[in-house]
Amino acid sequence: MIGYVTLGTNNIDRAAKFYDELLGTIGAKRMMEDGNFIAWATPAGMPAVSVIKPFDENAATVGNGVMVALLMESKEKVDAFHKKALELGAVDEGAPGPRGESGFYAGYFRDPDGNKLNAFVMG
Repeated sequence: MIGYVTLGTNNIDRAAKFYDELLGTIGAKRMMEDGNFIAWATPAGMPAVSVIKPFDENAATVGNGVMVALLMESKEKVDAFHKKALELGAVDEGAPGPRGESGFYAGYFRDPDGNKLNAFVMG
C-alpha cells in the first residue's frame, strides 16, 4: 500500500552515505535520484525510502511522532540492521527485542539527521 516514505535531510551527501550502506545490507539500491533527492528500494517498484533537501529551502526538521518502520525477514536481520545503523552513526532509540506478546520484534534508532526508524519482524 505504501509507495515510499521521504525523510528530510540538511546534508544530502551524509544521508546518501548512511543509507547507501545501511539499506545495502538488505539489498536495497538507489532507484531514483537528482541533486537533492535519492530513493532506495528492493527491488525497484516496491515501497521505497528516500531522502530530500526540502523543496522550500528551509531546514529539514524531524517530525514528532513520525517513524519509518522497515520490515525484516528475521530477528537476526533486525539485530544486524540495528547494529549496522549504530555503526554508521545512528543513535539508539531502543535495542532490538520483543515488544509485547504479539510476536512483534523491533529495534529503534535515529539517523544522522534525527529521523526515527525501526527494523522489525512479526512472529
